[in-house]
Amino acid sequence: MSCLYIIPTPIGNLKDITLRALEKLKEVDVILAEDTRTTNHLLKHFEITTKTKAYHQHNEHIVTPKVIQEILESEKGYAIVSDAGTPGISDPGYLLIRECQKHNIQIISLPGPTAFVPALTQSGFPCDRFLFEGFLPHKKGRKKKLETLKEEKRTIILYESPHRILKLLNELNEHLDPNRLVSVSRELTKVYEETLIGTANELSQKFSKQKPKGEFVVVIDALKTN
Repeated sequence: MSCLYIIPTPIGNLKDITLRALEKLKEVDVILAEDTRTTNHLLKHFEITTKTKAYHQHNEHIVTPKVIQEILESEKGYAIVSDAGTPGISDPGYLLIRECQKHNIQIISLPGPTAFVPALTQSGFPCDRFLFEGFLPHKKGRKKKLETLKEEKRTIILYESPHRILKLLNELNEHLDPNRLVSVSRELTKVYEETLIGTANELSQKFSKQKPKGEFVVVIDALKTN
């Protein structure tokens, strides 16, 4: 039966994959992978031999029509995975999912790992209402976005890379209330997992003394109301 499965993969610890995810990765005909090397490492670990094809931000506009055509003509089952976490959340997937909907192709999204959830819940900040922004624009529109976040009352969640985390913390210190608490989580689910909480300035000083490593999830406390 033609179908697209959206399958989350572990963000670090391979034990976090679900039994259902393993089952579907074995059953489908093709796995679309952000990086086939990363995905094949995962598949090899669980002795899964399903064929993989590259599907990432640099080729998705070319590959998507071909995948849609193949699903419709051959009724193959496809899965899409990212290197870590849930496809479509700051990773490729949206374009293919939208096209599948347009062509009435069944889509089944499995629940599973995504980096911002553990970072949010262990921050101790309010998580009943929050804003997920993912990665901020690198250049154009970045300052405007930071000014917008200044007025945001809900808890805010951002993603950042190790070579830009210091820049982000310094920008948060400049644009937000300097007393607003920030939680920074890195290497989630891995051996050197770490979460630090403090003001943006305090965390900036911390990471300026030690080279930042790993992917970061930055959680900004909700604005306190009187």
